[in-house]
Amino acid sequence: MAFFGGSTGVIYRQFSVTIISSMVLSVLVALILTPVLCATFLKPVQAGHEPAENAISFLRPFFSRFDRIFFGIRDRYVGMVGRSFSRKTRYAVIYVVIVCLVGILFLRTPTSYVPEEDQGILIAIVMMPAGSTLEQTKEVVGKVQQHFADNEKEAVESCMMISGIGFSGRSQANGLLFVKLRDWHLRTTADLKVTAVAQRATMAFSQIRQGLVFAFPPPPIIELGTATGFDFQLLDRGGLGHAKLMEARNMLLGMAAQDKRLSKVRPNGMEDVPEYRLDVDWERAGALGVPLSSIHSTIATAFGSSYVNNFIQDGRVKRVFLQADTPYRMLPKDIEKLYVRNASGKMVPFSSFATAHWTSGPPRLERFNGFPSLNIQGEAAPGKSSGEAMAAMEEIAAKLPQGTGFEWTGASYQERMSSSQAPLLYAFSILVIFLCVAALYESWPIPLANLVMLPLGVFGATLATWSRGLHNDVYFQIGFLTTLGLTTKNAILIIQFAKQRIARGENLVEAALGAARVRFRPVIMTSMAFFFGTLPLALANGAGAGAMNAIGTAVTGGMMSATFIDLFYIPLVFVIVSRLFKVEERRKTPNGGSGSTTPTAGPPGPLTPSSMTEQGRQPDPALPPKEGQP
Repeated sequence: MAFFGGSTGVIYRQFSVTIISSMVLSVLVALILTPVLCATFLKPVQAGHEPAENAISFLRPFFSRFDRIFFGIRDRYVGMVGRSFSRKTRYAVIYVVIVCLVGILFLRTPTSYVPEEDQGILIAIVMMPAGSTLEQTKEVVGKVQQHFADNEKEAVESCMMISGIGFSGRSQANGLLFVKLRDWHLRTTADLKVTAVAQRATMAFSQIRQGLVFAFPPPPIIELGTATGFDFQLLDRGGLGHAKLMEARNMLLGMAAQDKRLSKVRPNGMEDVPEYRLDVDWERAGALGVPLSSIHSTIATAFGSSYVNNFIQDGRVKRVFLQADTPYRMLPKDIEKLYVRNASGKMVPFSSFATAHWTSGPPRLERFNGFPSLNIQGEAAPGKSSGEAMAAMEEIAAKLPQGTGFEWTGASYQERMSSSQAPLLYAFSILVIFLCVAALYESWPIPLANLVMLPLGVFGATLATWSRGLHNDVYFQIGFLTTLGLTTKNAILIIQFAKQRIARGENLVEAALGAARVRFRPVIMTSMAFFFGTLPLALANGAGAGAMNAIGTAVTGGMMSATFIDLFYIPLVFVIVSRLFKVEERRKTPNGGSGSTTPTAGPPGPLTPSSMTEQGRQPDPALPPKEGQP
């Protein structure tokens, strides 16, 4: 995860470096401090006594009752695991059903890049018809500001208005407002969140007839665009021309307005404006001896301006610009009053080699990857994800005339990239899990039992995410990978002890049941500690709640299923895999090699430290005596 590129790789890298650092510290604490703490605080329990008797006097009744209830639950759990060995078909059917549900939920969960966040900021843009004056734009901008001041007093703190400029460029027809919302602790109800405020504002602005007004939150990642939602580039790949590209854009906007999966679909650019086109007859100009550079510089200086030099006045350096006086550059016919000096030094009027006429065209030329383009922005309809909105736009783009194409940019491009990277990330994670577990068990078949457990943990993550209406985004993928690791951890806790028991002479079933019994409490304790540690993320609100809810929901849901479903399947799958690959026949020989011998039955009685001593083996502290035995 730390080596993925792009914006998605940055998010992955932050997570992976944090987890790796905490795991390294945890390993050091476990290997260095934990043994010392155990030797200091833990006390041996004498025969005929319970661990609860060593607790503080007023807590002993609670701990004693807790132990009795917990041991009762453990005994019932071990009994169910023991009965599962004779009901393999039933458990196999349940497993297949769970795997199918995982696939269905994974396909039905909407996709997106990152969750939308309430950043305490709202943006409103004003797009007036072409040719609108700055005064008309200011009037509409004032209406927008008045709406927030009168109707959103509880949510809005201040509002800044800008006329004559927008995200699409500088124009008298553009306006922009930045709305600052009150602090998050003052907006605790859902109707004061940024999304609710934006929806009410959009409904109110739809009544404004002078122009188009849209309100929306900023993107979750500020550097990836100017608005939340998708960022679509319509391209002229076939050289159709600007007029055909505009027709395709209007066709796309019309179809998008009728699609219920989309909302606030709008062009992020300036409309065509009236232009006075000057056509120069270059051959006639050459015949008159007029240099091309002189034609360009003359009209640019007269109607624009040209820097000449500097001069000093009152001790300050000032710049000199040359430009036609205002009365002589106000009307189109003023071009006919211009003269250009030819090569012989004579003054040639513009009207002798140029003609002019009115037309319309774009105020700026837009390109994307070398193709003429038009930028279109929009959002998913309420209840839909950005992935569904992008799919809808792709379906509409497929209906446009031949020669037009599209590309995604900004956060939409990153979403497509993260979707393509996810399968590779999952496959690599599963491969690393398999290799690490194989190295731990020194066996190739046994890790298959761990891999079989992975869908059971993923089931909880996908079910929790889908049930809460969340999306399959980057943070879900992080929670997904975390769930894979936690599921493997639970399997290791049980399988490793089962292998140790087999090595001491127990048969396969007894070893699996004994490991499930001994490791039941550690699995429950570690899983519950992790569950309650991540539960605040799933329930968080306020700033950054979107990301915390996404990763917290996936991890807590996966932790629940990885604990309470895996516990029943880990011993069963371990026994099935071991018998299938005859792992229980592979005993350690006295010289440390491995050989295949006939499976031996377990000892006739319970395997206790005393019985192990009689058999010439040293007892393992990890193999506790049965209750009631010293």
